[in-house]
Amino acid sequence: MKKLGFIGGGNMAEAMIHGLIVKRVFKPSDLIASDPEPARRRRLARLFKIAVTGSNREVIADAAALLIAVKPQIIETVMRELRAAIETTAGASGGNRSARRRSPSASRLFISIAAGVTLARLEAGFGPHARVIRVMPNAPAMVGYGMTAMVRGRLATRADESFAMRIFGAVGDAVALRDEAMLDAVTALSGSGPAYIYLFAKALAEAAAAEGLPPELAFRMTLQTIRGAEESMRRLKVAPVELIRRVASPGGTTEAALRQFDADGFSDIVARAVHAAAERSRALGRGQ
Repeated sequence: MKKLGFIGGGNMAEAMIHGLIVKRVFKPSDLIASDPEPARRRRLARLFKIAVTGSNREVIADAAALLIAVKPQIIETVMRELRAAIETTAGASGGNRSARRRSPSASRLFISIAAGVTLARLEAGFGPHARVIRVMPNAPAMVGYGMTAMVRGRLATRADESFAMRIFGAVGDAVALRDEAMLDAVTALSGSGPAYIYLFAKALAEAAAAEGLPPELAFRMTLQTIRGAEESMRRLKVAPVELIRRVASPGGTTEAALRQFDADGFSDIVARAVHAAAERSRALGRGQ
C-alpha cells in the first residue's frame, strides 16, 4: 500500500507533496493523490511522478493514511463517500466483528486540514473506528515556511501524531496541542496571520512611497526590513520589547513613530482583529 494518500490535490497538497519528496520523508512511489480536475492530476503526476486518480475510493483502497485537503464546504460529502468505501471494504473482510476490526480500512488514519471542522464532526463522519488528527496549517507552508498546529482525536495514537508531525515538518514548523479549543486561537494567529503581515507590508510600502520613495524601491525595502526584523528576533533571542527599546533612541525618529502608533491604538486594533478571527473560527466549528 501507499504510505499516504491525498484527498484533494490543490495548492496546499502540492506544496506538501513537494516538501515530503524534497525532504525525503517519502518517495514518490509512497504517495497517491485524487482530484476531480484532470489538469491538477496531470500537474501532480508531471511534477512529482506520484500516482494520481480521479477516484477518492481508489485512494482509500491504496493508502494506509489519508490527508484530507478539501474545502470545509464539501467535507461532509467527502466523509460520506470515504466512509461508504471503508464500510464496503470492511464488509468484504468478513461478517464477524473481529474480521472487520482487522480490516486495513476499518481503522484508518485521517489527517484533516479542513478549516473549522472539529474532531467531533470528523470522527462522526469517518466512523467509530477512524483515527483522526485535526490540523491547522497556514499559507506559508506553500513556500516551505509554514506554521502548523494539530490535535489528535480519541483513537489516534502517539505514533499517529508523530507521523503527522513528520508530514508537516516537511513544510515548516509544527506543534502538537492537547486542547482542541486552542485551535481557534491558532487559526486567528498563524492561520490568518500571514494576511496581517501582508497588510502591514502593503501599508508600510505605500506610506514610504507617499514620503517620496519609488514604489518598487519602497516595497523591496519593506520586505528586507521585515525579513531582517524576523531574523533578529530568532537569532538574538531577546524579548520584542527590548528589541524595540534598542531601535527607539530617545527623541529619535522611531520613538516619534511608536508614539503615533500608540496614540492611534495599534495594539488594540491588533487585539480586536485577532479576537474577531478567533470568534469566526469558533462559529465555523459550530457549523455557522
